[in-house]
Amino acid sequence: MDASLLPFFRPSGVVIVGASHEPSKLGHGVARNLVASGYRGAIHLVNPRGGRLLDRPVCTEVALVPDPADLAILIVPAPAVPDALRACALRGIRNAIVTSGGFREAGPEGTALEEECARVARECGVRLLGPNCIGVLDTHLPLDTTFLQPPGPLSGCVAFISHSGAMCAVVAEQARSLGLGISRMVSLGNQADVTETELLPLVAEDPHTRVLTLFLEGVSDGRRFVEETRRIARQKPIVVLKAGRSAGGQRAAASHTGALAGQEAAYDAAFHRAGVIRARTVEEMLEWARALEWCPLPAGRAMAVLTNAGGPGVMAADALEACGLPLAELQEATQAALRDLLPAAASVRNPVDILASASPELYAACLRLLLDDPGVHGALVMLPPPPMHLAGSVAEALVPVVQASAKPVMVVLMGGDSMRDATERLRAARIPDHLSPESAAAALAALAGHAEALGRCEQPPAVFDDLGPEAVREVVREVIRDAVRGAAGGHPADGAHSGGTWLTNDTAGRVLAAYGIPVSRSGRARSADEAAALASQMGFPVALKVASPQIPHKSDVGGVMLDLADAAAVASGFAAMLARVRSARPEAKIEGVFVQRMLPAGCDVIVGAVADPQFGPLMMFGSGGVEVEGLRDTAFALAPLSRPDADTLLASTWAGRRLRGYRSLPPADRAAVVEVVLRLAQLAADFPDLAEIEINPLRALPDGQGAVAVDVRIVVRRG
Repeated sequence: MDASLLPFFRPSGVVIVGASHEPSKLGHGVARNLVASGYRGAIHLVNPRGGRLLDRPVCTEVALVPDPADLAILIVPAPAVPDALRACALRGIRNAIVTSGGFREAGPEGTALEEECARVARECGVRLLGPNCIGVLDTHLPLDTTFLQPPGPLSGCVAFISHSGAMCAVVAEQARSLGLGISRMVSLGNQADVTETELLPLVAEDPHTRVLTLFLEGVSDGRRFVEETRRIARQKPIVVLKAGRSAGGQRAAASHTGALAGQEAAYDAAFHRAGVIRARTVEEMLEWARALEWCPLPAGRAMAVLTNAGGPGVMAADALEACGLPLAELQEATQAALRDLLPAAASVRNPVDILASASPELYAACLRLLLDDPGVHGALVMLPPPPMHLAGSVAEALVPVVQASAKPVMVVLMGGDSMRDATERLRAARIPDHLSPESAAAALAALAGHAEALGRCEQPPAVFDDLGPEAVREVVREVIRDAVRGAAGGHPADGAHSGGTWLTNDTAGRVLAAYGIPVSRSGRARSADEAAALASQMGFPVALKVASPQIPHKSDVGGVMLDLADAAAVASGFAAMLARVRSARPEAKIEGVFVQRMLPAGCDVIVGAVADPQFGPLMMFGSGGVEVEGLRDTAFALAPLSRPDADTLLASTWAGRRLRGYRSLPPADRAAVVEVVLRLAQLAADFPDLAEIEINPLRALPDGQGAVAVDVRIVVRRG
């Protein structure tokens, strides 16, 4: 914990520099909220006009502020902020919230001014929150340094950290509408000094905070962010709303992996590694935070549905399935007990339809039976307006059943004003209510996802005994050194990847082999006769692939020929291929042709790694071949990987699921594919200079026969 940041949350005295006598000014709003919050420390107001404000004296300058004073809120014109920071430092105030705008968000001049503020803060030993932020709010201390319009958020146990000040106002309003209380709220603004990752531990250590929520536009230090959130998420759930999903942050890349590993794929992988739950909307973020605060975690994903009408029950089943939550198979004893309670026309199979006439007591009894079933991990209760009873009475009957259970329950109140009493009763009992089965199912999925993440975060990366000797890594280091200085066939990469150096196919194969990854046998031929001789030594059939550092995607220019059955076909194929390639790419340097023994039939997948500038090595797995970018059947994860990480990566794609067999397709050697994924992840983690690595395809042979890299591309970062 950084002690220098403590005064932002536990100040002994707050100084408002720029407190205004005019009610329409932000400086008045901050003073109003701080006084009204009930803050018990000293409050000092500063304005050159002096006088009194809110029945308190106003100092004309910071130097005249009496003790105690350890936090300043600056609401002065942007050009005056550097001098205000100096004045605070001279007074001994080492923490400042800069509410003022007009900095980086305003253009080049504002950017220069913000840089000056950061420099002044560093030189003066002042920690700066902002600029262009609305400050800090703590409902338990209490403390409110913001200018948000009252009433502020309800007091509760969910913290909110935001890059956007406007989102603080949105969350305060929407959380209140959900009956959800806030513990701490922090607006980060432009982060000229203090960042989200620095503040996370302080917010997480707050004893009143049980769930953390964040609105992020990016992160300042990806690796540190993952480390901090991974540590915190084991104790307190974290829900993130990351803006900018559609932003074009995609890097220019030489490989399919690099082209597909866009900015958002990296964020998704980082959040998954850290055990962070990613929401798509403000509503999701708050509803999931409420569920995580109010509900126990499920032991699995199988859910039960209880309804008084068939249509809503079907909607609930659809919503659960869409969220990856299957309907639980009810035990025969549970169904028999339900039959004893319900009319003959009712349905005792999941979804359980207890008919429109169901009483509050019947709702409660049936929910109890469902929650007692060992195969049920949670429940979704559908409550359209009951024709014979008040919805509030049904809700009241459900409360003790839900509170006595260790399984989560969501209640969908499908109605309007007639449901208001039910809403109030459920929220008073801390039972989440929803307006639709879709939002209720999503909240249950968030609970299940967090439960799974807790187990995943405890898994260490895979370890390989054969990679222990330093000599193994020295092989790769030497290859990289040779490639960068051009001594072992390294050449500037194609224009699609400036700043990198390609390894030749045989050199790339040496790198993979050093890490225990099987590579298809091949050799390079510089003439038709040499190609035919190589093929005869290997055995037919063979494939030919053009050898050129400027042509990474060989099939695009006719640089691949398959299933050549004899020496004559190889010799003629050699000549025909070079003619095609030279016609398509006359500027490319062609170093001959690779001759490669054709492998037995199997399942082709792609495995790759790309060095993400924010989060480090990012692994990709998916359907291989030339159409990988079109298919987009890919999943990503941060390296290195644990075995459960690798299993999840494969299971996230059709390619990975197909390895277990599908219809007439026999099972492939999935275990061998997992081994390759883990070893490639370790290679990428061990050598950050490997900008892109791609095996496409990796041929998974029939079960028990292994997996072999057929084509390999590696780009080494230059400089």
